[in-house]
Amino acid sequence: MYEYKVLNVKCEGCARTLKEKLYNEFGEVEVDLSVMPRVITLKKEPDTEKLRVRLKELGYPMVDEEMGFVEDVGAKAKSFVSCAIGKGKNFVEKE
Repeated sequence: MYEYKVLNVKCEGCARTLKEKLYNEFGEVEVDLSVMPRVITLKKEPDTEKLRVRLKELGYPMVDEEMGFVEDVGAKAKSFVSCAIGKGKNFVEKE
């Protein structure tokens, strides 16, 4: 098991987005919403740099990621959109 601490994960919608968007390249992903910062767990060893880039693209950078103000605001905006999409999918599936 390989664990990584990530930022901007707020809810199950965010977790769902991470699981779906990372699955094809990194396999099954678990997201622990009970701890801060949030922890994602991968079952197989990933290329850490590729994972770092992909997380950052989705708006969920690793906690040790060095970002400037503009980059940080951009990551938060991306994660907000990903969160909304994840919540929307949960809502649609429940109906």
